[in-house]
Amino acid sequence: MPTTLLQSNLPGLDLIHRGKVRDVYALPGQRLLIVATDRLSAFDVVLPDPIPGKGEMLTQMSNVWFGKTAHLVPNHLLDVPLAEVLPPGTDLALYAKRAVVTRRLKPVPVEAIARGYLIGSGWKDYQRSGAVCGIELPQGLRQAEQLPQPIFTPSTKAAVGDHDENVSFDTVVAAVGAELAEQVRDATLSIYRWAAAYAAERGIIIADTKFEFGTDEDGKLYVMDEMLTPDSSRFWPAEEYRVGISPPSYDKQFVRDYLETLDWNKTAPGPRVPAEVIGATAAKYAEALQRLAGIRLDG
Repeated sequence: MPTTLLQSNLPGLDLIHRGKVRDVYALPGQRLLIVATDRLSAFDVVLPDPIPGKGEMLTQMSNVWFGKTAHLVPNHLLDVPLAEVLPPGTDLALYAKRAVVTRRLKPVPVEAIARGYLIGSGWKDYQRSGAVCGIELPQGLRQAEQLPQPIFTPSTKAAVGDHDENVSFDTVVAAVGAELAEQVRDATLSIYRWAAAYAAERGIIIADTKFEFGTDEDGKLYVMDEMLTPDSSRFWPAEEYRVGISPPSYDKQFVRDYLETLDWNKTAPGPRVPAEVIGATAAKYAEALQRLAGIRLDG
């Protein structure tokens, strides 16, 4: 059975960041311990109720993708047993599937997004301007339509509680320089194309996805944080895909749909979520994990 962890507590380790989902601790030797909790955010607000096992599912899926795409772009994972870095007395079973030891990198301050289909904020931008992040697109495209080719559509990295904002490639160049911006764009599209083809063979469309990147002391680029999970991607079951509508997805859409029925202004604190909505959301994460990574929670 999956474990449940709303917030990690590792006495003796230096907690340097508690994000919407992940708790990050400093380790000696320019390393980090990253713990994926079961916290759930919606509309950029962390909700009070966890999704049991979500952190384990996200971590296992990310690790599979990191392994499969290492030939394209190096990643932050280090082959260090958790037992070597967890404080004495820690319940190893609670952290075994949700924590990883990684390189400590300098984050590139941009959300690196690849889009293969016109949906979400990209669809809204297109309706308004005929472009996404300054990239002109053909006229007459419909909601959820596949783009002629995948595009790199970066956004700013927002603080907890704020919303990311789509920006142009030129904005990224101004922020990090042309060379690094081009490396991030090329890495983003390279991973997306490979992963989209892999997922298509398993009956899943990756409509879009978001990557985080960082550099080491020598300026080498790594993909980090999480990768190609239901939290960072829009996965659609191919058998239910239709152009012109927003297809069902393997993510927290059950939660978003429920929250939209409430009289809530989408600011903290978030409302409680019913058990049946939590269960349906957990089942979607588990299905994506099984279909894409071949990992079953019951085996």
